[in-house]
Amino acid sequence: MNTATQNLEHDHVFILRLIDIMEAMIQQNCTNTDHLELAVNLIRNFADCFHHAKEEKLLFPMMITKGFSDQQGPVALMLSEHELGRMYTGEITKNIEIIKQGNSTVLTKIYSNMQSYISLLRNHIGKENNVLFRMADQVFSTEEQQNLLVQFAEAEKSVDTEFNSENSVAKINNLATIYLQ
Repeated sequence: MNTATQNLEHDHVFILRLIDIMEAMIQQNCTNTDHLELAVNLIRNFADCFHHAKEEKLLFPMMITKGFSDQQGPVALMLSEHELGRMYTGEITKNIEIIKQGNSTVLTKIYSNMQSYISLLRNHIGKENNVLFRMADQVFSTEEQQNLLVQFAEAEKSVDTEFNSENSVAKINNLATIYLQ
């Protein structure tokens, strides 16, 4: 990974794998709350707290200094989609807790919110990889890309070790052995 945008695209490979797993969980009518919780924790910690944080705290602010708006246009759209993803994740979490209390009637709500998250993220990642990151590549100098990479590495150090990049990828791969054939 020579650039910050390539680093983010590398994260996307594993986030896409996670949503493939989530889709398989739905298709297989997964009722294993440990697996459902792990998927949500991976969304929250790897996709959101780690990956989205790199975008929201580092990439997007730099794009704004280059003339992009956080009120309209591609950066604003990505920010609003991050919030929508957090809403779906919150609903999944809330309903997992209800199941753990013995009420499995909310399983359809979990699947519905998971499917909404899956659809959102597939489209979102496509827009970032094919549009937003290409725009960033056009306006960032090589030095700016390298500075962002250094900042990304620093951000990784502040992530809970349990869900750092290496451990999150291992957890995703473990779930894949169960749900993806």
